[in-house]
Amino acid sequence: MSATTPATRTVALLNQKGGVGKTTTTVNLGAALAESGLRTLLVDLDPQSNLSLHFGVETDEGRPSTSSLFADPPATAWDCVVEARPGLSFIPADTELALVEGELAGRPDVQSVLRNALAPLHTRFDCILLDCPPGLGVLSVNALTAANEVIVPMQAHYLALRGLEKLLETVQLVAAGLNPQLVCSGVILCMHETLSSHGKAVVEEIHSHLESFRGTDVPWRHCQLLQPPIRRNIKLAEAPSFGKTIFDYDSKCPGAEDYRRVAQSIVAMWKGQQEQAVQESAPPLPLPATSTG
Repeated sequence: MSATTPATRTVALLNQKGGVGKTTTTVNLGAALAESGLRTLLVDLDPQSNLSLHFGVETDEGRPSTSSLFADPPATAWDCVVEARPGLSFIPADTELALVEGELAGRPDVQSVLRNALAPLHTRFDCILLDCPPGLGVLSVNALTAANEVIVPMQAHYLALRGLEKLLETVQLVAAGLNPQLVCSGVILCMHETLSSHGKAVVEEIHSHLESFRGTDVPWRHCQLLQPPIRRNIKLAEAPSFGKTIFDYDSKCPGAEDYRRVAQSIVAMWKGQQEQAVQESAPPLPLPATSTG
């Protein structure tokens, strides 16, 4: 990290494959970060609006939403923010978001609309989590352009590992052109079967894959396999049907425990990066005086 470590962390939770626990992770990781004292904003970038449903918000054509941020002229971001509870807010999505790709065609700022829209919010939130849609289209590229870092929710399956490699290539392309500050900082294993031999083998391969890039200049050279894995837990599947995060639904279940611990790991990682940035920006210590006697 450099001396320009951002005060507001904007994190894209991205996986081009659907059904891997991405929205569940965005909601519950965000709730855990808010529980730890960080002012947290979640942004629903998926036209399916599953993040919004976690907070009991149905699609409402009259409600400002993420599609409003991409409109011409756009709504102000503050008009779109909904407070779920103190410390935790979100911007809901609606089905109109599916039309954004066509509507943005030809605009010179097509990849940076979201970054510009969210910029005024940085003074009021410590972290912003972007729930990306499956796929790597205009909405996901906007998220990668707006973000400081990427966290990848995935399952410990062989095909998912191959997908991770393709996703990292996309991160590198965006970092090389649109967003030089972008890094991939972590992988979160979701719906994890702790006793599965196949899962254990894939986890080891993911770990080896990430370790092979230490000391290189790729955007995922510091990427961590975040701990612990999120165990498969029926409570996590039930919570959205009640319009609740896992902490509102059952704060003592294994799913809540796992997301709370992952949030602690991420906060520790961020603190370590900040400390390193301070050290790197500090002037060199004076040399000790030598004796002349």
